[in-house]
Amino acid sequence: MTPGQFIDAALWFPEASETEPFGPGALVYKVSGQRMFALLMGGGEGDGGAATVNLKCDPELALELRDQFPAVTPGYHMNKRHWNSVLLDGTVPEDEILEMLRHSYVLVAGSLRRADRDRVLAVLGDDAPRTGGPTPERV
Repeated sequence: MTPGQFIDAALWFPEASETEPFGPGALVYKVSGQRMFALLMGGGEGDGGAATVNLKCDPELALELRDQFPAVTPGYHMNKRHWNSVLLDGTVPEDEILEMLRHSYVLVAGSLRRADRDRVLAVLGDDAPRTGGPTPERV
């Protein structure tokens, strides 16, 4: 998955927004402008390396994913129990990254106040972003 594909997938979610609170080169994705569900670092022109994305994860699943994929490591500059860093070097299948992204979004959305949580999760339903084609319009 390329950084551009990841950006498209992250912004596909209901009320997802992109900011750069840490300066250029670190893109933060928030749900309802409140809580971060993804952080994309590197992978830009002149970086010379693959991009990395931090995603929130259930602690038990986080350990399983780290065992399954060498490109999944404890979250860089994050709570290592609840966040994973995923190297976007092509070794983790796109469908797995999309599932990790959806899992992160749902976990974070679940921590919003009830009105916001119910609204964004109702719009999300069982859908998931796709790569390689147009994505459905979101509210």
